[in-house]
Amino acid sequence: MNDITSPYRTLDQHLFDKGPKRVLALDGGGVRGILTLSYLEKMESILRARHGGDPDFRLCHYFDLIGGTSTGSIIAAGLALGFPVSKLKELYRALAESVFDKPPYRFGVLVPKFGQQPLIDALQNQFGDRSLGTEDLRTGLMVMTKRLDTGSPWPLHNNPRGRYFNERPNSAALANRHFLLWQIVRASTAAPHYFQPERLSVATDNDGRYVDGAFVDGGVSPSNNPSLQLLMLAALEGFGLKWPLGADNLLLVSVGTGDGDEALAADQVMKMTAAETALRALAALMTDCDALVRTMMQWLGETPVSRRDAIDREIGDLAGDTVGGKKWLSYVRYNATLEGRWLRDRLELDITDGDAASLRAMDVPSNVEMLGRVGAMAAEKQMAGDHFPATFDLNLAKA
Repeated sequence: MNDITSPYRTLDQHLFDKGPKRVLALDGGGVRGILTLSYLEKMESILRARHGGDPDFRLCHYFDLIGGTSTGSIIAAGLALGFPVSKLKELYRALAESVFDKPPYRFGVLVPKFGQQPLIDALQNQFGDRSLGTEDLRTGLMVMTKRLDTGSPWPLHNNPRGRYFNERPNSAALANRHFLLWQIVRASTAAPHYFQPERLSVATDNDGRYVDGAFVDGGVSPSNNPSLQLLMLAALEGFGLKWPLGADNLLLVSVGTGDGDEALAADQVMKMTAAETALRALAALMTDCDALVRTMMQWLGETPVSRRDAIDREIGDLAGDTVGGKKWLSYVRYNATLEGRWLRDRLELDITDGDAASLRAMDVPSNVEMLGRVGAMAAEKQMAGDHFPATFDLNLAKA
């Protein structure tokens, strides 16, 4: 439960007190989540020093809402429960070895690549029997998943004023506050081909029997990068938070798991089988969704000069573009490009193009140490204290 002796705010104060609000968005990406954690380790250090060096300071004390997709949902849930980043890094190293260990009997395209039980065991061990409505969540949490049987994205969150959080009169739907944390995180990480979908009871029928939904990785929705979904959750009236927009009112920090792609020659594409073309197109669709989210966020958000990356050569970094003559939030994005040239030029890493490309795999445990190193080096280069403006230091402690 929330410690009433803590100097930091309660969940209710995070969600509903007036004043500036802070949001943390965490991408999906399998074992590449260790790269995200290296960024978060640097962030935790900066913000802890900013707030007096308190050894009990956690990122849940700074951010009013933390959300993630897939591997990002594991991190988001842990942070919202008050875990230090160091604990999550230990968890990830253990997860990488156990979850992505492919048994010899799992082969072909008719079964998922990995078994689900090691992941279930690890999540149950970390989150126990806590539900989305647990008082142990110290700040706002959103877990991004997708209900595949209806084709609908489901951003599951712990806002008690949300439409589906509590029981509703004359409704057969189960209140979201009863969903188990481990189970919705497992649903968010159920990447097609890699893991079996997660079955969740979502309602009851006229005879009182449970009605189930089949849930898969939130990364197959437009929100593998959940920044835009979190912005909507924070601001849209229907979600119930209704936080005021404005560059001094809302800060959104987005952290990736590393990106990059291998361009193909036209002849290579033309020689692909139909199945290969389909898989390539689906992967490209996820990349396009991420690019669209980043474009929208940089268009809407006031971004620090040092983090204004060009979207492309045509529209640039969008610094001069506004919506309605203003920027609607403060926004910063951290990520590393897992391509040889970028790693050599930006981080001065001695790495080949082939080794850099291998880091983009989502399911190779042997990459964990190098990905963590890349994340730490990139964080040192990219992250600065002034990316977290002083105006957002208000209202961190209990009134």
